[in-house]
Amino acid sequence: MEYLIIFISAIFVNNIVLSQFLGICPFLGVSKKIDTSLGMSAAVAFVLTLATAVTWLVQKLVLDPFGLGYLQTLAFILVIAALVQMVEIVLKKVSPVLYQALGIFLPLITTNCAVLGVAILVIQKDFNLLQSVVYAFSTALGFGLALVTFAGIREQLALVNIPKGMRGMPIVLITASLLALAFMGFSGLENGLRSLFGLN
Repeated sequence: MEYLIIFISAIFVNNIVLSQFLGICPFLGVSKKIDTSLGMSAAVAFVLTLATAVTWLVQKLVLDPFGLGYLQTLAFILVIAALVQMVEIVLKKVSPVLYQALGIFLPLITTNCAVLGVAILVIQKDFNLLQSVVYAFSTALGFGLALVTFAGIREQLALVNIPKGMRGMPIVLITASLLALAFMGFSGLENGLRSLFGLN
C-alpha cells in the first residue's frame, strides 16, 4: 500500500509542476500543442526514472560511503547530463524511430530542473531503490498529466477571442495558476488513503 500512496501522491497531491514548481520551463514552453507535450512527457518519463535510479546508486554506493555528500548536486548534474547523452547515442543506434519521436526533447531534459529535483528528493525522503523508481515514474506521470492538460487548455484558448491585454503570456500564467488551484483539491487525498489503510 505504501507504493500505491507514493504513486497517487506523486501524481496528484505533490505534482512536481503544480505543487512543487519544478520543471516550469518545459511546462510553459512545450505546452502549445498536445502532440509536442506528449513527446516531452514520454522523454521525461524515460529519463527521470532512469536518472533517479542511477543517482540513487551513486549516492548510496559512492557519495555516502566515502563521505562525499557535499558533492551531491554537482555529481547528480554530471550524472544526469552524461546519462541523457548516452541515452541519445544508444537510441540513435538501437531505435532510430524512437529517437526521431523524442527528437529535440531529449537534449532539453538535461536542463529540466525536475529531473535533478526528484533525484535529490528521493535521497531526502530516504526512499529505498524501488520506492525511488516508483516515485520517479509517478512524478513523470504527474508531469505528463499536467503538461498534456495544460496543452489541451492552451489549444482551446487559441480558438477564443481573448481581450488584447490578456493575450500571450498573461493568459497562460493565469491558466497555469487556475490549474494549480484545481490540483490543490487533491491535497487531502494522501492523508485519507493513509487513514483508510491504517498507515498513519
